[in-house]
Amino acid sequence: MYVRKNQRDLTRAERRKYVGAVLELKRRGTYDQFVKTHIDFYTADGDTGLRVAHMGPSFLPWHRRFLLDFESALREVDPSVTVPYWDWTKDNTPASSIWHDDFMGGNGRRGDLQVMTGPFAHVGGSWDITVSVTDGNFLTRDLGRPSQAIGLPTKAQLAWAESDPAYDSAPWNSTSSEGFRNKLEGWGSGSGTDRWRNHNRVHRWVSGLMLGGGSVNDPVFWLHHSFVDSVWSRWQHKHPKAVYLPDSTAPESDAFGSRAVGRDEPMAPWGDSPSSMWDHSAIYRYA
Repeated sequence: MYVRKNQRDLTRAERRKYVGAVLELKRRGTYDQFVKTHIDFYTADGDTGLRVAHMGPSFLPWHRRFLLDFESALREVDPSVTVPYWDWTKDNTPASSIWHDDFMGGNGRRGDLQVMTGPFAHVGGSWDITVSVTDGNFLTRDLGRPSQAIGLPTKAQLAWAESDPAYDSAPWNSTSSEGFRNKLEGWGSGSGTDRWRNHNRVHRWVSGLMLGGGSVNDPVFWLHHSFVDSVWSRWQHKHPKAVYLPDSTAPESDAFGSRAVGRDEPMAPWGDSPSSMWDHSAIYRYA
């Protein structure tokens, strides 16, 4: 079993090794395969077919498996590397250590939002965006979205999600008003920035390429989802009797439920079920 650490607790050597392994996956072409997978499975409520990655109960187990695959690829490059997590309730400003030049790099410049600092800046020659849903071959960010200002989730907002003892609820999509999954994933009602909660709010706050299916193009994606996974793990310990819901796919007459993945049903592209991703204790833990 290995340990995933808070990014703020990484040593300089650990930061260097992590960045080096990510850049090597990019050089090999492996990284872009992860980008493509996420784009391919970014299926919204209004699309056809199963929603395995977003807007459905399997959001958490799908991304847990996705993280494990990425982590496995990193550890093939350097066995000492694990995916750190970014606690955005604490490291919640553009000055936080995660955005330093030796790690994720900083904000995008005014105008085209191109990231000009850090190891993932296009000008450095190692980070060319080749698989995306938008034009442009460079990483973009707009931290805090000044033109439509939004803040990162607070501890209280995250605690609101964690306090729900039910994993999910009908209609098993972005409109589910009860259940931990959607409260953490963050699809809500209302206008303006109030619509975005927890996980979704972070994507909006980083902005740039972190918006939409191509969000994996920003390496901070993995640190964000590592924290989301840690929150799920924490919720599981708080609610030990909770189970994944729904237990099976709803009848075809249920327009939304029939597109949700049941507890023991396969999640594309792997074939693993949500239940197989429920317990990670034999593989890793969070520091």
